[in-house]
Amino acid sequence: MIPSVLPTYNRAPLTFVKGEGAWLTEADGRRFLDLGAGIAVNALGHAHPALVNALTEQAHALWHVSNLYHIPQQKMLADKLVEHTFADTVFFTNSGTESCELAVKMARKFFYDKGQTERVEIITFDGSFHGRSSAGIAAAGSEKMTKGFGPLLPGFVHIAFGDLDGVTNAITEKTAAIMIEPIQGEGGVRPVPDRELKALRQICDDNGLLLILDEVQCGVGRTGKLFAHEWAGVTPDIMMIAKGIGGGFPLGAVLATEDAASGMTAGTHGSTYGGNPLGCAVGCAVIDQVATPAFLDGVNRKSGLLRQKLEGLIADHPDVFEEVRGSGLMLGLKCKPNNLDVVNAGYDNEVITVPAADNVIRLLPPLTLTEDDIAQAMIRLEKAAKQIESSLATA
Repeated sequence: MIPSVLPTYNRAPLTFVKGEGAWLTEADGRRFLDLGAGIAVNALGHAHPALVNALTEQAHALWHVSNLYHIPQQKMLADKLVEHTFADTVFFTNSGTESCELAVKMARKFFYDKGQTERVEIITFDGSFHGRSSAGIAAAGSEKMTKGFGPLLPGFVHIAFGDLDGVTNAITEKTAAIMIEPIQGEGGVRPVPDRELKALRQICDDNGLLLILDEVQCGVGRTGKLFAHEWAGVTPDIMMIAKGIGGGFPLGAVLATEDAASGMTAGTHGSTYGGNPLGCAVGCAVIDQVATPAFLDGVNRKSGLLRQKLEGLIADHPDVFEEVRGSGLMLGLKCKPNNLDVVNAGYDNEVITVPAADNVIRLLPPLTLTEDDIAQAMIRLEKAAKQIESSLATA
C-alpha cells in the first residue's frame, strides 16, 4: 500500500523535532550537528532570534493579501536586493524551481519583444541542477532527471561543463541565453573558475546574449560574498535565488536588469503566494544579517578554518576521502567508498552531510557556524571516517 506521503524520497530513519543554531534534536533526544542546513537553506541556523521575531511580528499583523495589492514588506525586500546587487528589479517566488521557470520565460520574452522570435534556445551545462519542473529538468538534461518524463520541453542545448569552445560553437541565430550555476551543487560542488565565468560574460556580450546565473544554492552569503559571481567581478543579466534568502521560510526570487526584464509587463507572469508579507518579512531579516561586511568576513574566516581542518582529515584518511572542493561554506568532500556510505556513517556519529553527484558529500552548514561547532564537526567526521575504514578492513 502506498504511504500517505508520496514516496519520492529515500528518507533516512531520522525525525528531528527541534533545532537551535547548527544543532538538531532527534525525537529520541540525540543531538546532531547539522552540516547540511536543509540543503543550504538555513543560512542563519535553526531558530535564529531575528528570524523568529520577524516571523512572529508579521504573523500577528498580516499573512496574505495577494499580489493584486501593494505589499510593503515585498517592496522593502526588493529595495534591499536592488541596493546590494546588480539588479534593477525583483520578482518574488516560493522556490528555486519557480525562479528557474521565470528566468527562462524572461529571457525568451526579452527577444520576442525585440522581434527576434527565433531566439529561444538556452545553453546549459552537464551536471547542472535547475529544479524539478518541466523547464528545470529539460535544462539539466541528465537521464536521472528526465527519464520517464518526456516529451521534454524543447529549447535547451547541453554543453560539457567547462567547455568554452563548445559554448561558442553551439551559438546560433536561435540562441537567447547561457544559464549556469557559479558553483554546481547537486553536480558535485564544482566551481566555475573565475576566468571561465568572465569568458561566459564576454561571450554573451559579443553575441548579444543574456547571462542567467543560478545562485539558488551558492548565493546569500554562502561563499563569503553576498553572491558567488562577485568573486569573478562579473554581473549577470538575470539571476535566480532561493534557499538561503528565506532562512528556512519558502522564498525565492528572480533578480534582473531593467533591460533584461523589459518584456515582463503586467499580465505576463504571476504568483499567488510569491512575495507574501510573511516570507518577505523573514527575507528582510536575513538580508539585514547577511549583507554586512562583518558577517561575510566571518563566513570567510570560518570557511578557511573548516577547509584547513578538512585537508587534515583527508591526509589522515586517504582511503576514505580524495579531495575537498568548493568555496566558502559550500564545500564538498570527494569520497573513495560510496558517498552514501559516508553520509550514513555520519548519521551513526550524529553529524549530517548531504550527498551529491561525482561521489561527493556536501558540507553546507549554517553560516552562523561557530569555531566550537567546527571542532565538533571534525571529531564526528573523524569517527565516521574510522567507521568506514573499519568496514573496509572487514569487507
